[in-house]
Amino acid sequence: MISEFVFSAVHLKVDHETQRRSASCIWCSKVCGFILLLVFIMASYVLSSERKTLLFGPYLMEEDLSEDALRDVVHSIATKVKFRARRVPDVSELMGLEEHVFSVVPRRFLPDVKNPCWFEELRGDVSVDPYGSNMFGRSFRQIQLIFEQLSGSFRRRLTRRDGKLQRLRCLPYFYIIGQPKCGTTDLYERLRLHPDVRLTPPKEPHWWTRKRFGIVRSGERPNTRFPLDHYLDLFDPVALQIQQSLLGNSSSNIITSEASASTMWDNNAWLYLHGNSTGAEPPSLVQDFIHALQPDARFIAILRDPVERLYSDYLYFGTSNKSALDFHQKVCESLRMFEGCLRDAGLRACVYNSTLNNAMSVRLQVGLYVVFLLDWLSVFSRDQLLVLRLEDHASNPALSMSRIFSFLRLGALSDQRQRQITKRPASNTRRLSDRDLGPMRPITRELLTLFYAPFNQRLAEVLQDESFTWDGRSEHT
Repeated sequence: MISEFVFSAVHLKVDHETQRRSASCIWCSKVCGFILLLVFIMASYVLSSERKTLLFGPYLMEEDLSEDALRDVVHSIATKVKFRARRVPDVSELMGLEEHVFSVVPRRFLPDVKNPCWFEELRGDVSVDPYGSNMFGRSFRQIQLIFEQLSGSFRRRLTRRDGKLQRLRCLPYFYIIGQPKCGTTDLYERLRLHPDVRLTPPKEPHWWTRKRFGIVRSGERPNTRFPLDHYLDLFDPVALQIQQSLLGNSSSNIITSEASASTMWDNNAWLYLHGNSTGAEPPSLVQDFIHALQPDARFIAILRDPVERLYSDYLYFGTSNKSALDFHQKVCESLRMFEGCLRDAGLRACVYNSTLNNAMSVRLQVGLYVVFLLDWLSVFSRDQLLVLRLEDHASNPALSMSRIFSFLRLGALSDQRQRQITKRPASNTRRLSDRDLGPMRPITRELLTLFYAPFNQRLAEVLQDESFTWDGRSEHT
């Protein structure tokens, strides 16, 4: 009897403990579920802050990854592709956003100098190292060494004009603006061999698109902004050579450039300039500011089959576990995200949606060349943009460089210098370890070809050149 009583008591105690723990677990589950729900809502809010362009929703939770389902996603994207003209901001609007930039660069440049240069009044203590605080010098050892050499002759380079000490400042005559993994490094290295071209390191300062906002690496949040004066310092070596020509009472045909492959497409930082209450699309773009400062500037864009470009981009920038399967999965995920964005917003809003661009695991948007080109042509004339194909440049670099030199209005070269430029080995080719990974999967290629087709067709129409469809039938021989 006693034993039964003890057993019952123990049993009741165990049941009570079990119920208590069960209730506790249920309570914990509810709390955890509530927290997860809050996190999801906050993430959706943050990711949709760019005018409620939702990136996550039921369409990303679906598990149907069949080939037919993925083709449906791409076909859905094609039905939503509509090219609309943008509103170009007035110069007064741009000046209000970047007052310092417009106070530094004059409206007119020196008449006897081919490169855009001007004399800037020097303020402050001339004995202070003018490059000591330059943020490019702190970031690049090669630039620091150049600045150390320039600082030693800085005071001797100053001129007195109208009773004031002045220094010569220059901006690039032309820009190699894009695209990444399309041969910009090869163009840069060949152009450096021309006797009238000066390209100072770094090849890609990324000032207009990133460092102007304090972004050091793509996708990072802004930190300390790089002032325009620090960017202009990069062109002081060419300014010194141009100044020597002027002192010799002769005109100068020397020109300079930089080759940031982000200039054409990367406007991801527009929210930091405008705030996120101005609309789904950026009210101003990089090219608006360049045009306001340099209406006569020239630009070179070299493009590549966007399907191949994306795979090369993945292989080059990917960190670990790279494979054709991993690439396929990332492409499928990014296609779904892009299609999801188009359900709620227009094409340009999705292309310039920095949250979407940072969330996609492959940079699909970089290959939408015509979207960017149309925006550049909204402010610059067609004859100011030279658009090349990497496929043509690789097969016939002599012809490609000849077109570039003519576009830049450069003088004739000796046969020896021409051979030196055109016979130079290609730069920045695919690493051997990446080649060993082999090609992308056929289904991946099919999906990407379908995705890019309407954009390539519109690009060919704008450029009046069917080879920019990259469909194989119009390839140059």
